[in-house]
Amino acid sequence: MLAGWLAKRHCCAAKAHCFVKKPNKMTTSTAQPVASQKWVGEFLLLSSIWGASFLFMRMGATEFGTFATAGMRVMLATLFLWPIMWFRGEWPALRKHWKPILFAGVINSAIPFALFAWAVMHITTGLTSILNATVPLFGALVAWLWLGDKIQRLRWLGLLLGFVGVALLAWRAPGGVGAKGGDTGLAIGACLLASTSYAFAANFAKRYLMGIPPLATATGSQLGASLGLAIPTILSWPAQMPGPRAWAAVVAIAILCTGIAYILYFRLIATAGPSRAVAVTFLAPVFAVFYGVVFLHEHVTLWMLGCGVIIVCGTMLSTGLIRRGQS
Repeated sequence: MLAGWLAKRHCCAAKAHCFVKKPNKMTTSTAQPVASQKWVGEFLLLSSIWGASFLFMRMGATEFGTFATAGMRVMLATLFLWPIMWFRGEWPALRKHWKPILFAGVINSAIPFALFAWAVMHITTGLTSILNATVPLFGALVAWLWLGDKIQRLRWLGLLLGFVGVALLAWRAPGGVGAKGGDTGLAIGACLLASTSYAFAANFAKRYLMGIPPLATATGSQLGASLGLAIPTILSWPAQMPGPRAWAAVVAIAILCTGIAYILYFRLIATAGPSRAVAVTFLAPVFAVFYGVVFLHEHVTLWMLGCGVIIVCGTMLSTGLIRRGQS
């Protein structure tokens, strides 16, 4: 996702700042407990919100359908983020760089949101969330193939471990509501394709969106996704008007899981640092699995949880969150 790339950009800035000013031990020791108390609550809140997005997708897609769910999500998110972006004075940045930002929205939101909205109808929301955690794996591969980023041995090991976990998970994947025959395999493929789209979007942003304010990028990308999904949403609009439950789910996923989540994410980067912010990706599936069990009565197997652990460990290795000799 674009959020992951923005975290890396903040990480580079943080490293540069360390060469300018290095706090003394007394300052560090006294500030550390205060900082930890601030970011832990926001970290758990953001993880729980992003984990809930898969639950809301299922609740909305059952009545809205795939494209209408994805389309309403990005349209409502745009309406929510636009006045905030305008108030913060970031409209000129969007106006200047509108072409790459709108295109980023298509590959970062329109395509993956539609794919995930279809997938949650055929496999469990918990499984969908675990597959979503493979985005950094595909991101590392795309960066290597497209941008020429170097991958060290430990990161290659992480990629191998992560994809082995995906293969094992797909081998014995539990189906979801209405799963028939090959639908489970197609749904897993849709999730992996969505993750690949996220990966391309992150590397596209790294190459073409450097220096653009995050809120302008977030708002503009949702606008681009809205334009990309406008016609499919209209053509696939359900004949029978969705009920209050489905509308509430779509509003929740747009405002809470997209608009407010972006704001919380950038705030978390500032208060906790980019490495901790990126780690939200690994905790969100825990909440997604929990919500699926409690609210949708989904079945969770030990095989599924074990494969999830393998994928997360591989992802952490491939992204450099776990390094050799790390203290």
